[in-house]
Amino acid sequence: MKEAFIEKMLGVKTEGDQIGFHNHFHYHPYEPTPYFALDKLFADYKLSSSDEVVDFGSGKGRLNFYLNYLFNSFVVGIEHNPAFYYEAIKNRNSYLRNFKNRGDRIRFENCLAEEYEISSRENKFYFFNPFSVQIFMKVMKNILISAEKNAREIEIILYYPSQDYIHYLDTRTPFRKIKEISLFEKNIDERFLIYRLYYF
Repeated sequence: MKEAFIEKMLGVKTEGDQIGFHNHFHYHPYEPTPYFALDKLFADYKLSSSDEVVDFGSGKGRLNFYLNYLFNSFVVGIEHNPAFYYEAIKNRNSYLRNFKNRGDRIRFENCLAEEYEISSRENKFYFFNPFSVQIFMKVMKNILISAEKNAREIEIILYYPSQDYIHYLDTRTPFRKIKEISLFEKNIDERFLIYRLYYF
């Protein structure tokens, strides 16, 4: 019920699962983050209008529109599936009819995550297990290269984090966990982990 209300308010349609046949070993099937989970996250973790957020595996754009609505943040969705990218663009056009003058703050790129060039201003990166840890490592390398060129506070947001992602961040990167937000006591996997880059 609440999901339908939020979708109507934003003027978007982001529900549903994988479109078509999914045949990429390293990229996982689409599943949007539930709105109730996003509500829980952003009740405890605030963004600002100056933050620039990248959502890897953005699908139809749910996180992007919700973040822009809540915080007026800059958001970019990276989606390799052309069908989802097309749906995200349709949602963007519909969203901007309700929230005019925000068009410069929401964009989508149809490309592989590891090929996306990190902007010197992007500082928050969201992952809902969109791909294998091998792709994750390549994306993290790109983020770290960007940080070397332009030092800034950078944070990684993981939803339903895989043990592979956690192990990699904890043992092979200068990122350190700063916050954990659990959704259910009985399911320890359904949580958000926030990591921040520490410069040495």
